[in-house]
Amino acid sequence: MAERGEQFSNRWGMILAMLGMAVGTGNIWRFPRVAATNGGGSFLVAWVVFLILWSVPLILVEFAMGKATRYGPVGAFARLVGPKFAWMGAFIAFTATAIMFYYAVVMGWTLRFVWAAAAGELSGAEPAALWESFSYTPKVLIVHALAMGFGIWVVARGVRGIEAAAKILIPCLFFLVLALAIRAVTLPGAERGLEFLFTPSWEGLANYRVWLEALTQNAWDTGAGWGLILTYAIYLRRTEDTALNAFMLGFGNNSVSLLAGIMVLCTIFSIMPDAASQIVGASNEGLTFIWVPQLFARIPLGRFFMTLFFLALMFAAWTSLISMIELATRVLVDGGMSRGRAIALVGIAGFVLGIPSALNQQVFLNQDFVWGVGLMVSGLFFALAAIRYGVTRFRESLINTEHSDIRIGSWWDWAIRLVVVEAVALVIWWFYQVRTEPLFGTFGVGSVLVQWGVAVVFFLALNGWMVRRTHPEVERDRAPAGEMPASIP
Repeated sequence: MAERGEQFSNRWGMILAMLGMAVGTGNIWRFPRVAATNGGGSFLVAWVVFLILWSVPLILVEFAMGKATRYGPVGAFARLVGPKFAWMGAFIAFTATAIMFYYAVVMGWTLRFVWAAAAGELSGAEPAALWESFSYTPKVLIVHALAMGFGIWVVARGVRGIEAAAKILIPCLFFLVLALAIRAVTLPGAERGLEFLFTPSWEGLANYRVWLEALTQNAWDTGAGWGLILTYAIYLRRTEDTALNAFMLGFGNNSVSLLAGIMVLCTIFSIMPDAASQIVGASNEGLTFIWVPQLFARIPLGRFFMTLFFLALMFAAWTSLISMIELATRVLVDGGMSRGRAIALVGIAGFVLGIPSALNQQVFLNQDFVWGVGLMVSGLFFALAAIRYGVTRFRESLINTEHSDIRIGSWWDWAIRLVVVEAVALVIWWFYQVRTEPLFGTFGVGSVLVQWGVAVVFFLALNGWMVRRTHPEVERDRAPAGEMPASIP
């Protein structure tokens, strides 16, 4: 359980920490690309719809489970859904941890490019040359180690350390992204980017791919269904509201995405309109580390604004990495390990198991695909947990508490059931998209199913052991599904 006295000092600190968890590189490098390649304004409409129909319902589940149980994903599922379902929480926790392994590599890239931008190494054609000579080489291991070290340094200071870091990093991140967006909209021709981003079309709205991409973006960039919100919710004050915080987190996170879209698209349409389709069609890494420096190099004070961009990206990566480290640490602490030892183990594992992704692009892309799609399964498990507990009962007893600032209506009961349909549809759609890939290739369905299968079988085999370690005072399977064992405080 959460250490005695460990909690966020106030709502402001909690919201900033939660935003730090939610706002990551996906907001800044993936959102502009996906929005641009899926109809701009049409995508925005679908994206807002699924903020309400995917992100907010799952954020509410995670807030409620973490606050009510004061356990990480494994203990929370065992306590709230039933001891037989601890393996679901373990899968959720492992999915986020597996992402942590290669996410530290991504943060390492941002560290290198912050330095390169500040030192003036990114002029002309040099961004592409630097990326080619740096990425997936042993040099990455240095910044990969630094990234894990920075994350561990914050988490080692406990929840107050996480809160203190968020109070500095998140306002700085918002300021940097806002400054870059303002600079972008003041460029000549920027209105073409705004028009593209904010003008929906009936053709785009009728395209099912636009809606599926918008749903996917919500699954990947709000942190909903990752288990990270649940972990931070452990440290909520007992009187803290759940419902209002969920909406603040969802809309705050998506505000950063929108500002990033304005920043990137306005700059592209102003500086290189003829190459717009080529730029937005690039990979996440290509757009961020090759094209963006070339764009900033063409505007006044470009080196300064380029440095701000990579600094914002680094802050986003750092705050998200912190939450992943805390989740893995929380699971080990719930299992009886001391916090100091747990943090050390997570730090070592994060560095060592991130090495393959740091050195091999195919491994990196495979892990990103396997566990990125795995997040949709994680969202499914959270929705099933609420359904098994009883959606109306869950809403009335765990969300609409006596301390709620706003009450959630019965729409949520249907929305959380819809999440099940959405999650299944997303997994099927992503598998359909890679149907022509080699079965066990980088993006092969076989590769995904084997890795998921190994994880599920492993956690099923350890289910009873995990329950005994997390809740040693409770006999295995003593409580009926959906009921709290009376002996667990």
